[in-house]
Amino acid sequence: MAVPRKALMAVIALIFVTALPSAHAQSMAPAPAPSSDGISIDQGIAYVLMLVALVLTYLIHPLDASSSYSFF
Repeated sequence: MAVPRKALMAVIALIFVTALPSAHAQSMAPAPAPSSDGISIDQGIAYVLMLVALVLTYLIHPLDASSSYSFF
């Protein structure tokens, strides 16, 4: 007894219906962007350097004020 053509086509269609959607599955997502870029690091270094300049200015200023400079 041979398998009817309609039954064979139904089995083949069922295989394609279940197998093909997995072929269209999405790939893995790309890696996330870095959370810290160079701009924030540069800004942090700039703040530290400005703080150092401010401290040095206040340390050097009393020495400058105590000397006897005569501008006029």
